[in-house]
Amino acid sequence: MIPSGLLAQRRGDSTFCADADARSRIEWAAMHAVIAAEQALGHTIKDVSAEKCGWDVTARPPVSADGSIRDDRHIEVKGRVKGSTTVTVTKNEIFSSFNQGEKFILAIVLVDGEEVDGPHYIKHPFKTEPEFGVASVNYDLQELLARAVKPGESL
Repeated sequence: MIPSGLLAQRRGDSTFCADADARSRIEWAAMHAVIAAEQALGHTIKDVSAEKCGWDVTARPPVSADGSIRDDRHIEVKGRVKGSTTVTVTKNEIFSSFNQGEKFILAIVLVDGEEVDGPHYIKHPFKTEPEFGVASVNYDLQELLARAVKPGESL
């Protein structure tokens, strides 16, 4: 077995981050960017990332002016180092996208040191379910970002 970080480094891939602390900082920055964006929209937030339910943040919109209750938003947060070319999504996250339909949003946040770009929201991000035995899938980051909208445009 050869560690994936070592392989990436030997191929000259500087986007893989073998440093667990750096990955944690990127994930933290991405989560906070999404939470701030949802709170700015007036949504109540619950961090469900530890529950392994297929998304990281449940955002509950306020009751509409006419008294109707709008659906929660189930947001899967992906933080990536600026300059990355792919984003990895687990089978559970992809299945959640199909199962949750309009509720599901893939949020991508690009992180460059202390600076964040995003969140970029993609509704219906995946076209097909993964085959049996697939644990995760790498997606082209630029292709996903080409379909992204700002958080307020995803309502």
